[in-house]
Amino acid sequence: MKYLNFLLSLLLIGLAACNPSKSSDTPLTEAELIEKAKGIHERVITMDTHNDINANNFTPEVNYTQRLSSQVNIPKMEEGGLDVSWMIVYTGQGDLTPEGYAKAYANADEKFKAIHRLCEEIAPDKIGLALTSDDVRSIVASGRKVAMIGVENGYPIGTDISRVKEFYDRGARYMSVAHNGHSQLGDSNTGEEDSVWLHHGLSDLGKEVIKEMNKWGIMVDLSHPSKESNMQAIKLSRAPVIASHSSARALNDVSRNLDDEQLMMIKENGGVVQTVAFKSYVNSEKDKAYSDKSQAIIKEVAAAEGFEMVERSAMRTMSDEARVKYFKDYMAVREKAKPRIEAEVNPVAPPVNVSDFVDHIDYLVNKIGVDHVGISSDFDGGGGVDGWNDASETFNVTLELVRRGYTEEEIGKIWSGNLLRVLDEVQAVAKKIQAEG
Repeated sequence: MKYLNFLLSLLLIGLAACNPSKSSDTPLTEAELIEKAKGIHERVITMDTHNDINANNFTPEVNYTQRLSSQVNIPKMEEGGLDVSWMIVYTGQGDLTPEGYAKAYANADEKFKAIHRLCEEIAPDKIGLALTSDDVRSIVASGRKVAMIGVENGYPIGTDISRVKEFYDRGARYMSVAHNGHSQLGDSNTGEEDSVWLHHGLSDLGKEVIKEMNKWGIMVDLSHPSKESNMQAIKLSRAPVIASHSSARALNDVSRNLDDEQLMMIKENGGVVQTVAFKSYVNSEKDKAYSDKSQAIIKEVAAAEGFEMVERSAMRTMSDEARVKYFKDYMAVREKAKPRIEAEVNPVAPPVNVSDFVDHIDYLVNKIGVDHVGISSDFDGGGGVDGWNDASETFNVTLELVRRGYTEEEIGKIWSGNLLRVLDEVQAVAKKIQAEG
């Protein structure tokens, strides 16, 4: 049904092509805006390019067919009309030693297996793994949700460049050379904190990995590496690149966002920036004001409940089981604190919301053009804003885009069209390189 609606939307776009973008003779009422947005949201393919996963949620007993506390799972995707979730094989940066590489590879291996288990054993009737843009469209047309795989941090590659092809064969369609902390492949954005760099961009191995990604059809991801790493990667890549979850540094000056120089290079490269709904990347000042006041209330509730809160750094040393339990208990405390936060904090220090997030989309569209902008959440990795705090609220993003006057064609590009276009181009370049021998 959704695919038929997609075809219908193409016809409607053609009929409306003569109308100027973002214009209307008669303003729509709120009810009409919502109705219009619902139609667009149903017809376009909605894609979120960055969702972290916990392998414990991919077992026969506990999995994404259930409405878990995770921000993304199939019931929440269905509720919010989110079609495609890029599930992330994320590995935190560790020691650049044989032992560190082995541990990193084992972590990546577990997450690859988890995603395949969901799509092939647990719920193949509900979700399918897509490897191409055609796969995305056919799976959506079948009425199922779509999983795709991105690799956040090339650290698990170790020093074995053949793992690039291995990761491609296992379904990876984008990869970054670093996360938070310098890897053996390239420097991280975190070098801005102390001006300590390991490679001053990409390492020699990292440059070879970029070429290998081009050869096999893995999109080069610029989210998390340093500016110098990114600029070198763009110059080196024979194919368009992406930033899987980054926003505009001009609107919020943090190292995880992209400055105008990088944005213009991505545009010239033909790539796409997947605007990220991560509160502190969207508006750090607003988020801090809200967070400080909210945390004070949460601590009061936690004390009354006998729950001992720990610093985020302490959570990293917990076992997976202990971390899951802590997070579950913390969310229960936060839920109890919610009425007080809404009554006492929201009126004086409102949270970062969907409108703030779409401000970044507006900026990127105006700076580099609508053909180079997409959407991501970083759900289950710290992402989310008020109004889009999990997959069940995905419609609110489309509604805000409609409210600002974006056309259906533009919304379709931003939600998925641009990213799928880049994927197609990357895979075409790969075929060409392979043919060169």
